[in-house]
Amino acid sequence: MIGKEMIKKHLLTCSVTLVLVLISELNIFGTTIIEKAAKAATLSARTSDFIFLKSSKAVAYNFANEALPVNDARVTRKLNKSLRQHDYKSVQSNILHRKAELWFPVIEPILKFYGIPEDFKYVPLVESGLKSGTSSKGASGFWQFMPGTARTYGLRVGHGVDERKNLRKSTIAACKYIKELYDEFNSWTLAAAAYNNGSIKLARAINKQKEDNYFRMKLNRETGSYVYKLIAMKAVIEQPKEHGYDNYFVIPPASQLLAIN
Repeated sequence: MIGKEMIKKHLLTCSVTLVLVLISELNIFGTTIIEKAAKAATLSARTSDFIFLKSSKAVAYNFANEALPVNDARVTRKLNKSLRQHDYKSVQSNILHRKAELWFPVIEPILKFYGIPEDFKYVPLVESGLKSGTSSKGASGFWQFMPGTARTYGLRVGHGVDERKNLRKSTIAACKYIKELYDEFNSWTLAAAAYNNGSIKLARAINKQKEDNYFRMKLNRETGSYVYKLIAMKAVIEQPKEHGYDNYFVIPPASQLLAIN
């Protein structure tokens, strides 16, 4: 009887020890799995398959919240070049700030109504310097529409009428066009590039290069620098003092302007 009792106690002790070991192992592996899952979730935060969402102050420059790739020497070089080209030492003019103060309150509510990111207000500054002139290729107005494209999106051009030079009407037309480009490319950055180069040429480049990240694509010189110009213009308007502009107008956010009105 004593021998049997001892054997039972010994088996019970072994069972308890085994259970405790298993629980300990489960806790360790459970913690590891949770930590790995959390790390994966942190690394995989994206707005789409090819562009990262601005998530920290480390990513200082972006267009429509689509951030530039980090740790890319080529991207950094192109951005710095564009920033230098638009700073006060190069431009030596505050005219763009004055025009922005005058015209942005017209552009911003229209962009918001059509669901277009506010950063697209810098397109007319890059395209035309917020002027209504005509280029050598025939593009005209604040948004630099070609006659055929302007008519496609509801603007009257011809017979003594040119609504491309009407800021409100041309902005509405631009919003419709930009929305279509976004629906095609699923990226505001690519929509901006297509606005400059045309959707057919951009789609052809994407298919040929098998690359749909604007910042890693090889495009013609004008289109390849276009979004960088928009980002630089945004920096100059929003942070003028950091780029050498001392005598400038402060542009209040659209929300404040609407509250005042």
